[in-house]
Amino acid sequence: MDDIAVPVVIAGERCASRVSAQVNLIDADARGIHMSRLYSLVSAIATRGSLTPKIVRELLSEMLKSHPKLADRARLTIDFELLLERRALASGQLGWRSYRASIDGQLSEQGAALKMSVEVLYSSTCPSSAALARQLVAAQFVEDFPEGADQQTVASWLNSERGMRATPHAQRSSAQVEVLLPDAASAFDFPALIDCVEAALKTPVQAAVKRADEQAFARLNGENLMFCEDAARRLQIALGALDMLDFSARVRHFESLHAHNAVAFVRKQQS
Repeated sequence: MDDIAVPVVIAGERCASRVSAQVNLIDADARGIHMSRLYSLVSAIATRGSLTPKIVRELLSEMLKSHPKLADRARLTIDFELLLERRALASGQLGWRSYRASIDGQLSEQGAALKMSVEVLYSSTCPSSAALARQLVAAQFVEDFPEGADQQTVASWLNSERGMRATPHAQRSSAQVEVLLPDAASAFDFPALIDCVEAALKTPVQAAVKRADEQAFARLNGENLMFCEDAARRLQIALGALDMLDFSARVRHFESLHAHNAVAFVRKQQS
């Protein structure tokens, strides 16, 4: 079954979710599953309070028990958007950010495996483009001041349009992160995972923005020039410090220069 609408509580927030509930058919002659049984089990999520790994494991077990002699594997995927209040970089204003996230649980004879995934949007400024822009600014300065200039003149020039002869290209970017939870995990701590990713990348997109916040964001971009490979390696280090059995991250830079995207992928374990 796919696209089952049900409310779930994640990190204290009530979220609208879409659920996929699956069981396999071990009997080659079986024609279908008991859809009403799965629907009833999934719908009951709404009454069980904050969703935890324990609840998901129990639900997977109940899904199998509802199909005796028909199935020996079950899978549950819960897709939702989590709203988190985020503070502006400089002004301190609060605003809401929406994060696409999901929980994936599978149960088989080998046991249960639970995964969390989230997408974090951020800004990336191209190091190569920044270097080329600096070359043009330097060339313009030499042209405008062949004999040099005093400090005040230079400061005024840098604050003029001629002092911004070229700008590096930047683009909105996406980090899709998936982590495999340890068996002892007691919660789906999405806020902590999101904080980890945003702290590693350093340039997450903002919610409430005043001029001071925009300037602070521009400074962060200038201090964190990165290709997609750089972003992926930052995530590999940050996620590697977490207590997770496995993780993977796929970053995409939606190029403002090219008509195609730049993509990089990392994971904890090599397969």
